[in-house]
Amino acid sequence: MSLNHIRPWRNIYRRKSRQIMVGSVPVGGDAPISVQTMTNTLTTDVAATIAQIQACADAGADILRVSVPDEASSKALKEIVRESPVPIVADIHFHYKRGIEAAEAGAACLRINPGNIGSQERVREVIKAARDNGCSIRIGVNAGSLEKHLLDKYGEPCPDAMVESGLEHIKILQDNDFHEFKISVKASDVFMAAAAYQTLAEATDAPIHLGITEAGGLMSGTIKSAIGLGNLLWMGIGDTIRVSLSANPVEEVKVGYDILKSLGLRHRGVNIISCPSCARQGFDVIKTVETLERRLEHIKTPMSLSIIGCVVNGPGEALMTDVGFTGGGNGAGMVYLAGQQSHKLSNDEMVEHIVSQVETRAAQLELELETAAAEVSAG
Repeated sequence: MSLNHIRPWRNIYRRKSRQIMVGSVPVGGDAPISVQTMTNTLTTDVAATIAQIQACADAGADILRVSVPDEASSKALKEIVRESPVPIVADIHFHYKRGIEAAEAGAACLRINPGNIGSQERVREVIKAARDNGCSIRIGVNAGSLEKHLLDKYGEPCPDAMVESGLEHIKILQDNDFHEFKISVKASDVFMAAAAYQTLAEATDAPIHLGITEAGGLMSGTIKSAIGLGNLLWMGIGDTIRVSLSANPVEEVKVGYDILKSLGLRHRGVNIISCPSCARQGFDVIKTVETLERRLEHIKTPMSLSIIGCVVNGPGEALMTDVGFTGGGNGAGMVYLAGQQSHKLSNDEMVEHIVSQVETRAAQLELELETAAAEVSAG
């Protein structure tokens, strides 16, 4: 539950769900909503895959999914799992044996698509492998690969068909006394996905993996995902998310975190509040923000930075941020620290000075957190 009693209109009441473990990452219950993405390298290219996993982990990914399409990929997965800094989910389609091999290779979770994994007996074999190797399972229902009997029943992919598919496969897992599972009901259609997830959330207490599948390129896919996932998260639905973009997986992680940050559900790194700029701007806002986003990527401490081009909204925004800069006149602006007006600064010195101030403030906040944690521990 994300609560702010001073501003109750910000409260988000998360749906109550069971908690499972994906390796070392808790999913569901009161655990933070985790962010995941998927590698797009050849799994058999172990070095490239590990490098991409590391880049995504550095960007904040909690979980990484890796496709396992063939036996060679299963063999490579063992080394990938060993080198990965975060838990690995093995993405399995069509070949149930790949699921068994992935579990034996050390995957933290198996993602199976019920519509294409095969017979119930094959699904049972995958369940046994998961149980024997301490894996969780994600039931991944997709509007594009529903079972034939459901398409015959409903005539076309629809929310009810997707939920029915998911519940059928939940029953298989539960009938086999397997409960370490989460579930997704993805569609590329935002309306279909949202409706399916809302129905699913009422039908099961399993942790829910949110996603708008095949959302599109960086810009269009970000918008679709923000609309679909943002609305569901605002309603309290969702325990882990993946933003699906035709883009570098690192961008998926960034977008996922930005969606969560905008709702106050996760906090990591610098949240930059900046104006769109206009003729009143005292400096090049757009170029400055682009530069600062790049220069501040290394900051993991949750904090806020306002970069406003003029004094119309600049002082007001700066009052609510850790560090702020408001454009003025004559090639200079005002620096704000912890919401208070501090000192004037030349535009030419702005970027380096702001980076330094943000780094200093981040160090202060980390020290405060460490001190508070020590006091709690001391009792």
